[in-house]
Amino acid sequence: MAGVSIRKVVKVYEGKFQAVKAIDLEVAEDEFVVLVGPSGCGKSTTLRMVAGLEEISAGEIWIGDKLVNDVLPRERDIAMVFQNYALYPHMSVYDNMAFGLQQRKYPREEIQKRVQHAAGILDITALLDRKPKALSGGQRQRVAMGRAIVRNPKVFLFDEPLSNLDAKLRVQMRTEIKKLHQTIATTTLYVTHDQVEAMTLADRVVVMNAGRIEQVGAPQELYHHPATRFVAGFIGSPAMNFLPVDLYDDGGLKLRLADGIVLPVPAARVDRYGPYKGKAMTLGLRPENLTEIHDVERPGVTRIEAPIDVVEPMGSEILLHFFIDGKPLCARIAPDCVVTHGERFALAADLNQMHLIDDESGRVV
Repeated sequence: MAGVSIRKVVKVYEGKFQAVKAIDLEVAEDEFVVLVGPSGCGKSTTLRMVAGLEEISAGEIWIGDKLVNDVLPRERDIAMVFQNYALYPHMSVYDNMAFGLQQRKYPREEIQKRVQHAAGILDITALLDRKPKALSGGQRQRVAMGRAIVRNPKVFLFDEPLSNLDAKLRVQMRTEIKKLHQTIATTTLYVTHDQVEAMTLADRVVVMNAGRIEQVGAPQELYHHPATRFVAGFIGSPAMNFLPVDLYDDGGLKLRLADGIVLPVPAARVDRYGPYKGKAMTLGLRPENLTEIHDVERPGVTRIEAPIDVVEPMGSEILLHFFIDGKPLCARIAPDCVVTHGERFALAADLNQMHLIDDESGRVV
């Protein structure tokens, strides 16, 4: 096994479009790291540069103690699982999994041993004689993973492997990939645009935007302590609510919304927010911190009222959608609450959990 080191890596395409902008990332041995971000943010390009499928324009990529900038893909000791499975349709599952080892002249007994071992891990032993066309999408993805496992590589690379599957199967395959990593503990770089996938799989998440890394951290760290407005809005489902506010002091530090709603800043945050008085700021509040009123007298909890625009029953909870200051808000309430469209509803806003963002820098303060 080996770690991966990406040092000041740049990718510039013809026409001078800079897809990746001098990123740095250290992936420890056996670590599962997920690159996540919107389409076009540079995450797949980064993965393909690690694989050797894209040339880097500047910087260095190391796998273990080996600089691989000029090393051919087949000599990097990596295995890649693609979005479209990339299986040979005329070959059986066994032959698809064995093909790479056969090309490297492994003994037949060793190939059989490795294929049977990987098939057992992935529960596809009964499928070894079938052709890919006789398999479901989830089974094909298992075969693609099995083909990677038999290589026993230093690094696994996954390029949006679940995006072709339906929602139920994606959840199932997430679990399978998590179990796989726990079983074989190989260094893994995984690319997805789905932040739920990133949060549930990763030891650490790398949030990318416009060719740059916005923040790197454990899933819970990114959720509770986002560094920028982009990360705050991208991580979490439903997304964080954002409202423009004025920060002012009239005997106590307060936030004023455009429609006149005033929210007192909790005492524990006064020293941190005080230096930003008079600046253009944005209040960030997650849906679970906007909920039905239980105890509005609790310090840091403020009452807000607004008419309900949309009600979304989700089974275990209800999502309520509002507009305040012309900005959309989402609140999470208990599933036994009785609410109707158009009703004016009182919410408890827990400002102890709020995020205040400096509009000029985009940083959470």
